[in-house]
Amino acid sequence: MKKAIPIIVGFTVLITIWQLATLTGGYNPVLFPPPLSVASGLQELIREGILVESIVRSLVRFFIGYILAAAFGLSLGLYFGHFLNVWRFVNPIAQFLRPISPIAWLPFVVLWFGIGDVPAVVIVFIAAFFPILLTTVSAVSKIDRNYLKVAKNFGLSKFHIFTKIIIPAAFPHITTGFHIAIGSAWVFIVAGEMVGAQSGLGFLIVDARQNIRADLLMAAMVVIGLLGLLIDLLFGLVEKHIYAKQGITKD
Repeated sequence: MKKAIPIIVGFTVLITIWQLATLTGGYNPVLFPPPLSVASGLQELIREGILVESIVRSLVRFFIGYILAAAFGLSLGLYFGHFLNVWRFVNPIAQFLRPISPIAWLPFVVLWFGIGDVPAVVIVFIAAFFPILLTTVSAVSKIDRNYLKVAKNFGLSKFHIFTKIIIPAAFPHITTGFHIAIGSAWVFIVAGEMVGAQSGLGFLIVDARQNIRADLLMAAMVVIGLLGLLIDLLFGLVEKHIYAKQGITKD
């Protein structure tokens, strides 16, 4: 309850400010709907089954793209973080590609893969890959090399060095990259669906805009925000569970 109180109070204040803005700001309710209108639009989407279908499609694309980015980013990050001589050649390329927004890739992604699930998955992959890769490289490169020397002296194989020393030592910092990647990927899944898909929450926003339904548009925005909050909270719980299981204390 102590953790829930700040969330409840924060959302209550936000909704109150929103309601006051619609009442005193002189805005057209059609263009800036009040909370009750948005709630009504949300009920309409639920009743017609559109909202559930959109949420499922977006979540499936999000998790496919994110899991692929996590797998590749973590694997390459562990390798490059351990073999820094190789990373010196790869780092300039990564730093060149990293600032390019995933949105900038959308025209090419749509041309290469067409309209459907794949463009949104690719955009999520791009958005999540670089935070995971760079954070993992940084975490592994900062491990005390004395640990690795001791492990070699005891005859540990490279596999055991990675699994028993490198990953546990770097894990608290690696999860930071995973956490950042979740937020970034969830932002861009919506953008990817607005251009490269014909379903999902991003497409729902486009469809509501084209039909001049600001209530449905804002309802979709509310759902996107709530899902993003829920995903972040769930990741935090999983993170704490893993820390407790491994006896890791994060600063």
